[in-house]
Amino acid sequence: MRFNEKELVFLSRQPSERAAELGMRGPKKGDVVKRRLVKLIVNFLFYFRTDEDEPIGALLLEQCRVEREDDHVFSIAFLDEAERKYLFECGSQEQCVEWIDAIVKARTRWSSMGYQTKRAFRSTAVFLRRPHKHTRSLLFGVFTFSSFSVCQYALLYIL
Repeated sequence: MRFNEKELVFLSRQPSERAAELGMRGPKKGDVVKRRLVKLIVNFLFYFRTDEDEPIGALLLEQCRVEREDDHVFSIAFLDEAERKYLFECGSQEQCVEWIDAIVKARTRWSSMGYQTKRAFRSTAVFLRRPHKHTRSLLFGVFTFSSFSVCQYALLYIL
């Protein structure tokens, strides 16, 4: 699968289903909680530094599990690597429940879309049909190109 950095940045600027400043902790040992602007767009969870317009990363919400960790905290873990969790701290219990519901709905809605719908989305929003100098081929895992990192765990079946 190929992702184009410019296409992902373009997608990150589209209207979001949910957006808020949340505390976010990455999956590495020693990661600390940092305030990030988090946006849910289609089946991507983009995260930004609070003072920047371009995303610093994105999680592709395929083959992931969303769990409530605490009253104000939820996590996202991918089925391939359950020990790698991204933690998100919300401002309230209600906000936490709303984020979990929105992520589950986005993931489920995308998974239940037909092949033709996904193909149309792929050709217009994120995926390229021809090579481009900014294109990187992605397999499973976390990949970084320029200042943008993408967690990609599925969607190989729609290619």
